[in-house]
Amino acid sequence: MKSISTPEAPAAIGTYSQAVRAGDTVYLSGQIPLDPKTMKIVEGDFEVHARRVFDNLRAVCREAGGDFDRVVRVTVYLPDLANFAKVNEVMAAYFKEPYPARAAVGVASLPRGAVVEIDAVMYLGAK
Repeated sequence: MKSISTPEAPAAIGTYSQAVRAGDTVYLSGQIPLDPKTMKIVEGDFEVHARRVFDNLRAVCREAGGDFDRVVRVTVYLPDLANFAKVNEVMAAYFKEPYPARAAVGVASLPRGAVVEIDAVMYLGAK
């Protein structure tokens, strides 16, 4: 097992790694819309927040030796499920078919009052 870390994504704000590689599988921890330089939630509408989350996840994917074309599973956590359609729009700008498997989960709240959190699983073995 190997921990993955990059300064291009926010540093962990708890007792976890940005990602962990086990064999050919990389488990990416949930990302919220933190700017990796300031460690503050980005300003702007929901789309800006969702894009920051995907940018953070992509940075960790790349540090692990992959990219979104290798992501096989995504979980989206939303305090407001009214943002579900907007997540689909933003995700379509980052992923191509075949899309990864996905779950969207309504939650009471997220760290630092975030409006979205996303985690992922990436497979680096043969396609």
